[in-house]
Amino acid sequence: MEIKNRTQKINQILKKTYPAAKCALDFKNPPQLLVATILSAQCTDKRVNLVTPAVFKKYKTAGDYARANVSEFQNLIHSTGFYQNKTKSILGAMKVIDEKHHGKVPETLEELVKLPGIGRKTANVILGNAFETPGIVVDTHMLRLSARMGLTKNVDPVKVEFDLMKLIPKQEWTMFSHRMIHHGRAICVARKPLCSKCPVEKLCPKIGVKIHE
Repeated sequence: MEIKNRTQKINQILKKTYPAAKCALDFKNPPQLLVATILSAQCTDKRVNLVTPAVFKKYKTAGDYARANVSEFQNLIHSTGFYQNKTKSILGAMKVIDEKHHGKVPETLEELVKLPGIGRKTANVILGNAFETPGIVVDTHMLRLSARMGLTKNVDPVKVEFDLMKLIPKQEWTMFSHRMIHHGRAICVARKPLCSKCPVEKLCPKIGVKIHE
């Protein structure tokens, strides 16, 4: 109960600190968010947002991606890194969406994680931001912050996700994720966290767990 109360207090403080927190990826529909989220792996959102306008202009439907020329697609996304694996994931996922889901991105976690290259993190990004279905996104920032703040003793992303689900009201899952990620980028950075500037410092045990990124 103590951890639950503390987590919810942290969430409320972060809510006031980051009132404009939202998904940093630019998108206009579920397929675009799916593509942008896969591209964001091991890449900054800023870089992804520079790359996606050309991608979204050329490929508008799941069928467009499914029939894309692999080399042409790789050239468009090359600067995001790991472009071969990302191409395989995006084109593979879109082929399944085109053939089995009538061109529409699935709206459940169960169906999303069946798609090539889509894990729980990506699925929760899509659900929370494209479909307004609450989901906790456990990326490197969330792993680091939840460990430092003593919100979980686990390091496996799925276990961390389930731990946090018990501490935060369901309707807050998506926004809590945004706030924690924003905080991880602004204050609770990986190497030298700015604890003296942290609005939740008094609620943080600073247990010093190091998360390798």
